[in-house]
Amino acid sequence: QVQLVESGGGSVQAGDSLRLSCVASGGSVSRDAMAWFRQAPGKEREFAAIISWSGSSTYYTDSVKGRFAISRDTAKNTVYLQMNSLRPEDTAVYYCAVGSFAILLRDEADYWGQGIQVTVSS
Repeated sequence: QVQLVESGGGSVQAGDSLRLSCVASGGSVSRDAMAWFRQAPGKEREFAAIISWSGSSTYYTDSVKGRFAISRDTAKNTVYLQMNSLRPEDTAVYYCAVGSFAILLRDEADYWGQGIQVTVSS
């Protein structure tokens, strides 16, 4: 059973940066895609970014393109989300997820993290 633990969230001002990390334990995720999803208050969960198992392919939702960057360190079973130029509308609980690229694009996953709060003030 893979467990995912996120870290790096917090409260920042608009324009600031944050880096989220997600460490997988209990099993290897080296052959799985990994993703970050987010859920803002009163809204449905949406995916923010996905990275393939090799790291060669990434995919972003339009609202974060050019500002967020997803990366992974396979040796450390870790995925990162570098968030720059943060906006108040980025405020949400961010979730790490693991699965195939295809199911992650369908807002599904084999494993989910518990989520971490990111709050951006104007």
